[in-house]
Amino acid sequence: MTRTLSLAFVAIAMSTVTLDQSPAARGEGVPAKQDRGKGAPEVNKVRGERVVLTYLGTAGWEISDGRTTILIDPYLSRLHRTTPNDDVLPGDTRPTFAANDVAQSDTATIDAHIRRADCILITHTHTDHALDLPYIARKTGATVVGTESTLNVARAYGIPIDKLIAGRGGDDLEFGTWSVRIIPSLHGILRRAPFLRRDSNAPPAPAVVPADVKAPLRLNQFAEGGTLAYLIRIGGRQILAFGSMNFIEREVEGLRPDVALIGAMPERREIHDYSSRLLRAIGYPRMVLPTHWDRFNVTYDVSQAPAIERLQSFIAEVNAASPKTVVTVPRYFEPIDIH
Repeated sequence: MTRTLSLAFVAIAMSTVTLDQSPAARGEGVPAKQDRGKGAPEVNKVRGERVVLTYLGTAGWEISDGRTTILIDPYLSRLHRTTPNDDVLPGDTRPTFAANDVAQSDTATIDAHIRRADCILITHTHTDHALDLPYIARKTGATVVGTESTLNVARAYGIPIDKLIAGRGGDDLEFGTWSVRIIPSLHGILRRAPFLRRDSNAPPAPAVVPADVKAPLRLNQFAEGGTLAYLIRIGGRQILAFGSMNFIEREVEGLRPDVALIGAMPERREIHDYSSRLLRAIGYPRMVLPTHWDRFNVTYDVSQAPAIERLQSFIAEVNAASPKTVVTVPRYFEPIDIH
């Protein structure tokens, strides 16, 4: 059921099977109004058509105004493997993947939820952002925007060159009914993640996906490849999307999005005053949707209660920095209707 983000909407917490009804999971203390935060400009009262955001899990989103569908980092395969913040789930009978393995996209899950896409925006080319890109791009015929590493992955899997746009940061692309500003950004710093496993004898991980890479890629070939953020303008709204837990302050200073999709995993704490600096730089947006916060190594039907619990500190940070900003924890595949 579509939820309307009205002035009285409050943050809700998510589990696709068991909804945690504890005060923390309900996001108690999050303000109910969508007024602009400290020092924020007045909201432009001229609005266009309906715009809907839908959370796909991990850092993945679908944005649509009914005519155009944009995907950000669509990763629905949710491989059974240890991730930096979450070990594998006992009892998960799916095959377990290691860094040197080749993995195929979960096409059945993708087909159940992705029906069309006009454009796919990729923030960086780690597995949990770009693994499903080739299948979705072939299925939908979407234009792909991303770094050179993103384009190298796409080309390796046969995506036509006329469907690829390289974004280096600073580009501002016009697509007729919508536009996107490509913003240089940074990846989060994975230093103290509890399940991060590094082999001290292994060679350094590659920084980019090379131009001569061949499909199928092994998981450890999905290098970061540089990180971008995106300011999407559609239907009279501005949506600022990050794909990791870091940013370049001077690159986002002065932006005034209606909605900010902000990376919320614990590694954000490696960045000085992360939430407060970011919210101040972008003018204390009316609405924040946490992204890249869930347990993305389990299937969609598994409770997200542990991830919701660790998310509470991020909600508290936003509350403290911008008391009038609403933090909404999205449910998988449940549209959020922005009026």
